[in-house]
Parts: sequence; C-alpha cells; structure tokens
Amino acid sequence: MKLLSVNVGRPTPSPSAGGPGGLTGIDKRPFEGAVRVTDPGPKGAGGSGLAGDAVCDLRHHGGSDQAVYAFAREELDAWERELDGRELRDGSFGENLTTLGVDVSGALIGERWRVGAGLLLEVTSGRIPCRTFADHIGEKGWVRRFTREAATGAYLRVIEPGTIRAGDPVEIVHRPDHEVTAALQFRAVTTERTLLPSLLAAASALHPEALRQARDYVAAGGGPGARAGH
Repeated sequence: MKLLSVNVGRPTPSPSAGGPGGLTGIDKRPFEGAVRVTDPGPKGAGGSGLAGDAVCDLRHHGGSDQAVYAFAREELDAWERELDGRELRDGSFGENLTTLGVDVSGALIGERWRVGAGLLLEVTSGRIPCRTFADHIGEKGWVRRFTREAATGAYLRVIEPGTIRAGDPVEIVHRPDHEVTAALQFRAVTTERTLLPSLLAAASALHPEALRQARDYVAAGGGPGARAGH
C-alpha cells in the first residue's frame, strides 16, 4: 500500500464555484517533492491540510474533518473503463492523495493510516459530489453516476502532522470495532437514509455533519435501520 501521488490545487475559475470570485481548488495536480500536512483548523476558517493546496469555498470544503481527501488509483482505473477509455490522471477527482493497494471507500470511519514516517490520518467520511465536481469532470449526469457507484473515496483528519511525498508507504495502524465504512456513510446520507442509525456505531470519529444527521433521524423516530455492512 502506497501513495502514487500527492496532489495540490491552485485557484481556477469555475461556473459553479462557491469560493470568492468564482474560484475553485478542485483541479489538483501531482506535486514533485515533499508536502507538509497539518491540521488546518475548524471549517470556515481552515482550508486544506496540505501546504500549498487551495480550498476556495471554505463554507463547504476544508477544515479539520476534511483536511485531506484520498481516492484509490484502482477506482480511477475503473472510471476510465466506464468512461470509454477517458484518461484520468492522478488528482483528477480533486483528491490530495492518490493511493495504490488501499481500499479507500471501504475504509472504516475512525480507521487510522500512517503515511510515510510521521503523518497519521483518521478517516471521517465519504465525499459528497457537488456541482463544482460535475463541472470539473464534464460528464453528463455526473453527480447521479458518482452517487450510484458509491465508491466515494475518503476524507481524513490529521491526528499527527507530517511530511509526505509520492512513493511513501501507507500503513493501516488502527481499525475500529464496527462496520461503518466511508462508502456506507455516504449511502446513509444520500440514497439509503434508513442506514443513518447505523452510523452511530462510529460516532466518536464520524464527521460532525453526518453525526448530526444520524442523531436527528433517530430523534425524529427513524427506525434502527439496517445493521452496518448489510
């Protein structure tokens, strides 16, 4: 398991960007060299965890619980086949980390990864597709297609800062005792809301917005839902 690339973005115009001046940082490109990764601070104030990486819409992106976004090279390859051979370079989905050999969408909420010698990350949620993502990819019905596939990649928070570069090993150093994956969390907050109560098994590490949705669903009389992983 390793990093194929570490990707950072510069502000670029987008017709649907929510950032100031209609700018987005979604166009991530592989960076040659070392990148420092730290906790960027709370949402609304902090952006990306990666030094030099732009997050323009601080209302919806960035912050401690979405400090880093990872996506598997294997999933990019699968989308290349789905999109009739369209080339998708590392960083194409706006991911900071393109991995090889890591089941990113199947990672458990609260799972911890050691990347390189120092960086320690913790999985918080899957990625919800937005219009900016759709504009960036430029494929018809993209949000619907990405949602149906539910191979969302994973957002991670920074537990211990560190410096990383392409080729660094990725080691799973902790797997929590529940079955709530990033993909299941994504399905629960999008297409299968009866799964929301299942997310409470991962409450200690879950992205705060997903945790709020799960608690609100239960408080409103939502049933126990399907057991995580079923």
